[in-house]
Amino acid sequence: MEKLLKLKNSFTDQGILISFNGPFTHSIIEEIGNAIKRYLEAEQLTQGTVSDVFSVYIEQTQNVRNYLSKNVSSQNQHNTAILVIGKTNSHYTVSSGNSILKRDVPALVKRLEEINSVEKQNLKAFYKEALRKPRDPESEGAGLGLIIMARKAVDSLDYSFCPLDEEYDFFSLNVTVTGEA
Repeated sequence: MEKLLKLKNSFTDQGILISFNGPFTHSIIEEIGNAIKRYLEAEQLTQGTVSDVFSVYIEQTQNVRNYLSKNVSSQNQHNTAILVIGKTNSHYTVSSGNSILKRDVPALVKRLEEINSVEKQNLKAFYKEALRKPRDPESEGAGLGLIIMARKAVDSLDYSFCPLDEEYDFFSLNVTVTGEA
């Protein structure tokens, strides 16, 4: 029980409001999403802030769920993910992490860098352009969710990769939005 108290205190010190570690099923995503909405509404934040945080949460969890269901066996040790939502000053950060096949890293880095290179004021046009492009049958959504998150983010999409084993890396994505009351 002492470890749990230490974990709780660590979360509090870091401003972590919600953390989930495990498989991302549709029902879990929905329940956590409902809890997030209720929490943010209780904080009396603007509807825009509630919408931005919730939207980033949905995009991240859907990306993780879709990727893992397509690329990782349910019997594999890499089939779980983590989600953390935290608050620092007047900003909310939605972070997710999941295993990713090493062979998929270069294409994801290329897409993230492409999105991060677009000026903030041009992201709406970039999104519309991506919508008009023919969809790659191998793609889960042409990276539209990443563009949506970038549009809502205060800064660039913050990401990293850490080696896990011969076949997988751990992909982390952090998106920070303004939290206005």
